[in-house]
Amino acid sequence: MVHIWDKLDIEFSEPVRDPLWRNILLPASFSGIESSDDFIKLSRILQLGPAHLVYPGASHTRRAHSFGVFEMAKRIISALASRAGANSLIWSISRQEMLSYLAAALCHDLGHFPYTHSLKELPLREHEELTAAIVLGPLFEPVRKAGAEPELAAAIVDEKRPCPKAFEPKVLGFFRSMLSGVLDPDKLDYLNRDAWACGVPYGVQDVDFTLQHLAMDSLDRLSISKRGIMSVEAVLFSKYQMYKAVYWHKNVRAATAMIKHALIESMAKGIVMPEELYGLDDNKFYELMTQREEHGLIKAVFSGKLYSLCYETVFDPDNTMHKKAESIENRAEMELLLSESTGFGSLIIDIPEPISFESNLPVLDSNRDFHSFSTAFGPDLVATFARSLRIMRIYCDGEHDKKASRNSMIAAFMEMFG
Repeated sequence: MVHIWDKLDIEFSEPVRDPLWRNILLPASFSGIESSDDFIKLSRILQLGPAHLVYPGASHTRRAHSFGVFEMAKRIISALASRAGANSLIWSISRQEMLSYLAAALCHDLGHFPYTHSLKELPLREHEELTAAIVLGPLFEPVRKAGAEPELAAAIVDEKRPCPKAFEPKVLGFFRSMLSGVLDPDKLDYLNRDAWACGVPYGVQDVDFTLQHLAMDSLDRLSISKRGIMSVEAVLFSKYQMYKAVYWHKNVRAATAMIKHALIESMAKGIVMPEELYGLDDNKFYELMTQREEHGLIKAVFSGKLYSLCYETVFDPDNTMHKKAESIENRAEMELLLSESTGFGSLIIDIPEPISFESNLPVLDSNRDFHSFSTAFGPDLVATFARSLRIMRIYCDGEHDKKASRNSMIAAFMEMFG
């Protein structure tokens, strides 16, 4: 059988050495994307932001991750095509369409903010929208010279963009499901790469086994074989463990909360405008914020001087005060009330954003999905994962530890939050 890359006349000849996937080969035509200012900037954005304060090895970058996502995207297409029939959608995809997908995979994080997800919940444009703007702006010519269509690549990354007129919505939908889904190239790279960098076993995935059991069903949807169901189970549990141990570690959350608090306050006072936060790397973000913010929180995070955990409880969406604190607009007032009642001059309420565990993957040769076959990971358990990870915490400036009795402090927190 003819290999799909031979059919499309796509040659992968330019090597990138990677500690995780070893030799990543890219088309020579992608050199303009790789050497662009926007892509190189990703080497100055840490993939896990403040996590290196807890896991010193977590110094890998968005650029390294982007190469990894490209490699996983390429391997997934190869695996699907090797088992797809001649009439399958994947064999009707044109060279330009396939190169657009590969360009989208390589460029998917171009608009990502610095310091990982510390800027989530803020009134900012989504990074997918910013990525699309870069692909259609400064990277338009490099993407076009790569043999891809910039409009299609942008639409694959940003699902809010309409399908370009020259392309079939079904093809766009297929690529979007490939780039963002249950077993997508982003997840297969970041879970493995983050676990490797942090020195923990939780995120490691058996990629070869997963690819062996991926296929396209009769509706041209990405599917998993019955034997491969354990791959979905592994991703779900690995994601849960990585959030629990790494991404939302209490000290990582302390750093995240401090950065978010400084930004909310600075934006509310008009000291920092939203548009100033676009296109920054970690260092530029640090320079901007240390010049503008009033309380030195950003400088403290970059110096590793984090607030101490004073109180924590599982977030309860049915608790009125928990729900109120979930809104960033209400937190400043609640923090002030707690500060006055406890004697702590500075404290921060942190509630992680809601998290989803994608699991709705069709099972090959059946009319059922993953949950119908998995005896361990039913919808209720997956929902429990998401709920249990959302821990509401209160962090306090350590300098104030001696100014208030810990018992009275906890009593005040419990009185407000129950």
